[in-house]
Amino acid sequence: MIGNFLSEFEKVTDYWSPRVVAQVNDQYVKVAKIKGDLTWHKHDDEDELFYVVQGSVTIEYEGEAVTLNKGDFHVVPKGKMHNPVAEEECWIVLVEPVATKHTGDVVTEKTKSLEDQLA
Repeated sequence: MIGNFLSEFEKVTDYWSPRVVAQVNDQYVKVAKIKGDLTWHKHDDEDELFYVVQGSVTIEYEGEAVTLNKGDFHVVPKGKMHNPVAEEECWIVLVEPVATKHTGDVVTEKTKSLEDQLA
């Protein structure tokens, strides 16, 4: 398989709508455009890798925050409450287990089902 992240980002039209672009064993590789904040949530059993392709994002944790800029990556540990926030449009690549729910057990109007992410 050959893919191109920049071409995949062109297909993303809505913020906070991850799109699965590949699968590596039991991990999905997703692209998403984000702006604003998502919601406080956690993934009880899955780590989640964020890689910034364009822009910047701050991953808020309870009592701390990590800011990622173009080229940076960060792993959100399983079970850790977090909220991604992007002041301006940011393009990210996510790598996470196939069982990972978009916003954990929290459901908001921004939550996307796995079926939506695979479309």
